[in-house]
Amino acid sequence: MTVAAVFDSAGTLLRTVRSVLSVSDHQVPDACVETTTLTFQDPDRILVLLNLHSREIMQANPDGLLSEYLTETKTGFGISCGRQVIVSDVVGSILYQDTEARIADMQKVIRDCWMTVSKQSESFALNAGAIVNLRTEKIEFTIAAAGYPFPGVREMVATLHGMGVAVFIASGDRTAKLEMIADQIGIPRNRVHGVATPVTKAQIVQNLKTEYNVVVMTGDGINDLSAMKSADIAVLTVQQEGKRPEILYETADYVIDNICDTVRIVKGLVDGCEME
Repeated sequence: MTVAAVFDSAGTLLRTVRSVLSVSDHQVPDACVETTTLTFQDPDRILVLLNLHSREIMQANPDGLLSEYLTETKTGFGISCGRQVIVSDVVGSILYQDTEARIADMQKVIRDCWMTVSKQSESFALNAGAIVNLRTEKIEFTIAAAGYPFPGVREMVATLHGMGVAVFIASGDRTAKLEMIADQIGIPRNRVHGVATPVTKAQIVQNLKTEYNVVVMTGDGINDLSAMKSADIAVLTVQQEGKRPEILYETADYVIDNICDTVRIVKGLVDGCEME
């Protein structure tokens, strides 16, 4: 029996610290609300990852418009998730023409993540982005997320590989950041799928099902739901603290509080097949 194990990254393979700032009132939303959940609360919200260099923007004039900075530096973006069909040109026009978000709004969330994660790990990946609103045509939130592997992740990947399991990452995070993490934990770069929307994740799982007898999808958030539904086995990991919609629990075949328990689940599948 051939098995593929697909993992989300932030909150699943990586313990993740997030910082979110509301541009309109400079308030921080409920700390327990995950960015994809915050996005899905409004059908017009789109979560966007920005291909910017965090250290460079930290040196920019905080009073400047974020849109002008993105335009001047020719910063590209990737759409991570949203609840409707998304036209990238529409999202781009909002990002590059917004008149409210300041560079300081982005600097704050990046600084918050740096200060928190650097105390926990010397090696971590940081992503920056925004939530734009198609209805208001504004940047509604600035966001940053930094993560580092949960304990035992590299060993888990090595064990799965030793069992003959093909291990993949499918995540909404930037590909370059994911490849850096993949190098750390032993996943080949050609098995890394970055800037994957919920629909893309589900399609990745569907494609793998044509190559493998069993595909296991492990995730922790609402943006993993479609992929979990498409997989042969759906695993919900709750090692990352936070609230999750009940539908994730209803969809999951297994709920685990340690990502390394995926080995036990996959081993049970393989051993069960061998006994038949």
